Amino acid sequence: MRKPAVFMAHGSPMSALGGDAHAAALKAFGKRHAEARGILIVSAHWQVSRPLRVTAWDSMPLLYDFSGFPDELSRITYPAPGDPGLAARIAGVLLAEGQDTTFDTIRGLDHGAWVPARLAWPEAKLPVLEISMPFLEPSELFQMGRALRPLRDDGVIVVGTGGIVHNLSRVRFANKNAPVDEWAAEFDSWVADAVEKRDIGKLYKYRSTAPHARLSVPTTEHFDPLFVVMGAAWPEDKVETIYKGFHHGNLSMRSFAMG
Repeated sequence: MRKPAVFMAHGSPMSALGGDAHAAALKAFGKRHAEARGILIVSAHWQVSRPLRVTAWDSMPLLYDFSGFPDELSRITYPAPGDPGLAARIAGVLLAEGQDTTFDTIRGLDHGAWVPARLAWPEAKLPVLEISMPFLEPSELFQMGRALRPLRDDGVIVVGTGGIVHNLSRVRFANKNAPVDEWAAEFDSWVADAVEKRDIGKLYKYRSTAPHARLSVPTTEHFDPLFVVMGAAWPEDKVETIYKGFHHGNLSMRSFAMG
């Protein structure tokens, strides 16, 4: 059964503690897709040059790649398995589409991957794999996602994690429920409308045409996984909003599925 392509906001590392509406929405989504063959994640926090790297270990180490947060975050575990056989299938699909790919058996899952995976699939039974994100233009990231499409028919959920609005210099960490900044809401709505209409050409030009783009996306790594997800979607896929809202005044937690 074909599985969806999904964009999940991972928010602050504190999101790992759950207990809010965003966490509940991801868990409800994960429950509906608990029989997937595996989860393949493209994270904002593994951005390296080509070749593409696919994790190919049997058991999954975690990276606690953050600082300045409570020690309890570094004690969180998530013992989901890897799947070298599935990693080989992923590499084969990518190579067939001209995407130079290799295996990585050393790097653990970064928090951009394990935080949303743990919220959505807390039982840690499904294989979780991560693929690196190269430094590419939006149209090239879309083609990377397009190469991943066949995996969805294998029962693999293709996930991009980051955030539509992600400007840490403006985030008000002291107040998770701070009033939402108008500029952040406007940009988030602009992107959501373009995604709903599947207007990829409009999204390609977001940095020059979207309202408050430079303020909302000062660096592109948290936005870029969106293009991989859009590429992994089939033309007939419907857009399903998993969650929409903000943490800390302007950190978009919008998450959606396609298909």
